[in-house]
Amino acid sequence: MHNAMSKVLQTAFLLALMSAGTFAAELPRSGDAVFDRVIALVNSEFHDETALGRFNETARKEIEGARPALSTTGSAARVDAAIDMALASLRASHNGRFKPDTIAYFELSDIFRFAIRDDLRRLFPPEGDVSYPGIGMVTQVIGDARFVSAVYDGSPAAKAGVIMGDEILAVDGLPYREIAAFQGKVGQSVDIRLRRKADAAPISVKVAVERLRPLPTFEKAIENSIAVSERDGRTIGYVRFWTLSTRDGLDIVARALSQGRLSAVDGVVVDLRGRWGGGAADAAELFVGDTPSFRLIPRRGQATLANVRWRGPVVALVDEGTRSGLELFAYALRINGIPLVGERTAGALLAGRAYILPDDSLLEIAVSDAVIDGNVRLEGTGIAPDIGVDFPLAYAAGRDPQREAAVSELLRLIADGTSDRTVTPGERSLTR
Repeated sequence: MHNAMSKVLQTAFLLALMSAGTFAAELPRSGDAVFDRVIALVNSEFHDETALGRFNETARKEIEGARPALSTTGSAARVDAAIDMALASLRASHNGRFKPDTIAYFELSDIFRFAIRDDLRRLFPPEGDVSYPGIGMVTQVIGDARFVSAVYDGSPAAKAGVIMGDEILAVDGLPYREIAAFQGKVGQSVDIRLRRKADAAPISVKVAVERLRPLPTFEKAIENSIAVSERDGRTIGYVRFWTLSTRDGLDIVARALSQGRLSAVDGVVVDLRGRWGGGAADAAELFVGDTPSFRLIPRRGQATLANVRWRGPVVALVDEGTRSGLELFAYALRINGIPLVGERTAGALLAGRAYILPDDSLLEIAVSDAVIDGNVRLEGTGIAPDIGVDFPLAYAAGRDPQREAAVSELLRLIADGTSDRTVTPGERSLTR
């Protein structure tokens, strides 16, 4: 009986080895090191095995359709396009390849710094601190024009007066490039030529170039976003979570709510229209948690905040930039009765991991599914706002209709006294 069982186990083991070897042998191969590494990593790491057949078939078509072959084209653009096409076939968020000529490459390298820690000192010598030359703004192409889609609070661009909706025409007389336009210019100023209105004459703005470290830049932006304004005799607080991936971002906001600039306001607008997600799954408890606020007070020295809970009225801002951890944040606010204003969230709630490819580009792969409560998935669906407000970016001249609508809703809640946030989960539609 023992011998028979051993033979069964040996046969099963051999079959498993054969299957694994056969699977590996059947992976599409182009001969291009970067393309082939992407194919191998996705097949070994992507969370949904049912999508791999479609992915591999797309990869094969890209290989077979390349004339000449991908390994001999000498065209990085052709390989880039083939990789993008294959990754798109997965039909899931948190899958993408990022090259060192983009801001996203540096920001994601810092966010995923632990996953790629073995490469950091080589990529960012001598200490492995991720940084890039820049001015703290992000752009978006609409049609044939490029517009400022975000300006990080407290950044050189913000200090120089660059605002959302500005059309970027040139940097030092040359076309705008996310990294190349500022390379070698740290400590200097660049001349940005922009147009603020569609029919207006171009203007020039001098902006200082700094060496930006992504996560510290985001922390600074979160802190500098904190603002208090007065409307209709009420004080309105505001804070923007650019990402949840920073070490101290939540603590910065907690301090502002408990004993800082936001501690005495009548209500708070929480802006979740972020750049990236990440962060702890319980981040929203700053606004919706049931545990009491408390401080630890030593015999000597300052008191330490151990638990902060904001109990006043809150309205949250969301849009397609609300993704990943920020999307979970928005969900937690929604089921606790906090109104969401803006546009539908990204529908991008999976767990990603980063890998460095042979050409030092960065590959992000969705390695885990994400399920909330009773099998709720936001991936591919997102969350519809309670109050829908569009935001036409082009030539917005700094105007933010979504933020204006959020303030109006907050004033209504304060005036009506209708800010009770106790709601039974699942009571309200998330995807209407």
